[in-house]
Amino acid sequence: MLESVTNGLEVSIMRVTNKMIMNNSASNINSAKEVVNTRNKQMTSQKRIDKPSDDPVIAVRSLRLATTLSQVSQYYSKNIPDANQWLDITETALINIKDVATDCKTICVGGSTDSYNSQSDRKTMLTQLESLQKALFAEGNADYANRTVFTGYRTNSNLTFTEDETKTKYRIDQTLSIEDLMEEHRYYSGNVVVPTTEAEVIAPKDNATLISDITETDYYRLRLNYKDIDSVNSINIKYEGNTSDTPDISFAFTETNGVYNDDTSGGALTSNGFSLRVYENETDWANADTTDKVKKVENNEIVFIRQTGDIIFGDTVASTLKTNKAELAVQYDKTGFKEGQLRPEYYYNCTKMIDSTGATLTSNNEYTKFDANGNVIHFDIEYTIAANQTIAINTEASDVFDSSLQRDLDEMMNAVQRVIAAYDKLDTIQGMKSETQYASDEDQEWLDKWQDAAQKEYDYYNNNMRKLFDSEIGNIQSYCDKITLALTDLGCKEQSLSLTKVRVGDQRETVQQLQTENDDVDLSQIIIDYTAAYTAYQASLTAAGKLGDSTLLNYI
Repeated sequence: MLESVTNGLEVSIMRVTNKMIMNNSASNINSAKEVVNTRNKQMTSQKRIDKPSDDPVIAVRSLRLATTLSQVSQYYSKNIPDANQWLDITETALINIKDVATDCKTICVGGSTDSYNSQSDRKTMLTQLESLQKALFAEGNADYANRTVFTGYRTNSNLTFTEDETKTKYRIDQTLSIEDLMEEHRYYSGNVVVPTTEAEVIAPKDNATLISDITETDYYRLRLNYKDIDSVNSINIKYEGNTSDTPDISFAFTETNGVYNDDTSGGALTSNGFSLRVYENETDWANADTTDKVKKVENNEIVFIRQTGDIIFGDTVASTLKTNKAELAVQYDKTGFKEGQLRPEYYYNCTKMIDSTGATLTSNNEYTKFDANGNVIHFDIEYTIAANQTIAINTEASDVFDSSLQRDLDEMMNAVQRVIAAYDKLDTIQGMKSETQYASDEDQEWLDKWQDAAQKEYDYYNNNMRKLFDSEIGNIQSYCDKITLALTDLGCKEQSLSLTKVRVGDQRETVQQLQTENDDVDLSQIIIDYTAAYTAYQASLTAAGKLGDSTLLNYI
């Protein structure tokens, strides 16, 4: 440091050495090189920053925009298309089921008129009904990416039994509304047995064999969604307005080692002035009338048929239940399910007691479809399709269809089979009248009586088939209406998805634009900046080089 006095002022003059100049030059060169390096990185990556410390504000904003873009892209590219495909699979399956139901309705229209008069026509109709029944709920197992679409969140299980399971046993709780489900039904007693010999033809003459006379009785009934029941365990009936835990009418059987004994041959169960009798099949029911062998229900009586799953009411019982808008809760056991039948766990509170191998289950075997208040528990699969927006993309089978249509087809086929069998009897007897072995007047007289009985049976069953098919037109239409409503709901969901996809797509473009403006650099501008930085760097190198050429020797 040099000091001097000028005009009375003391001035300090710093001594600058060559080393100091060279150090400053090197520092400036490095600074220029850093700028060149930064501009080079920006030009090659086209990004504003290379690491967060370059500009924390841009870095934070970039992270937020990247997160938002990732979420929006997930909605747009994966969630919404996946939901759309799920809805498409569901829609196709429902349309196919509706087509089957529509075909059933077409057959009903023909069966309720004179369209199926010949025996061959009736056999063709029976074959068609059998095929439609098999195809009916095959679509119920429709799946998307190996996930069944009608089974709620239990997507790894089929809706129906895919093969006969003769050992599988369920204990099922089913609740039936008297007002909605009670219907009048025709029951027939008597069966014409065609004689095969002359002795059998004239046997009624000596009262050795009576010609059966068919009888029709009409009663109100409820029908379970399954037939071939092992046992009815309990029936509890509540009138409208009864909010207590005590039913107005209650029948309960005794359980021993997990098996209920519902045998009422020793006497009917009684409750509140009404009685309950249980029969294995309709033949046992008819045989209970030891005099006429007619299927009868006393006014205050309820009859349960295990084979058909029918709960049949006497006139007084039916009137009382309808007046009080009663609800009937029945628990029953069923062993053995056929291929195509719906699994109970998707429709009822039930317990799977024995699996398909015959093994008894003691845990993880209870299924709940209704809560304690009787409200349906839904098993929705929800997709997030936008920020704070979800959509339930699955349609549960219980909301669209149940076993009622299957049971209707069963009864329609039984009705057709009865007509076919009755016509064969009539045709056989008519053929016997032309045979020489029955040419006597006595044989012809008795064959006329046999023919009259067979004709009456045929007329009854043919009339029953037409009435049944006529009533099924309305029933099947109600099933189709329910499916149509589900299809409409699917259409609304698809429309909502479409609108959401447009909105999310616009949002994605906006976020992408914001991300570009935040993260990316203008290529033309960065080229200019890079060129300027590189020029400055080259100039600093040139200046430093010239500075190094000058020493004290140049001035000596």
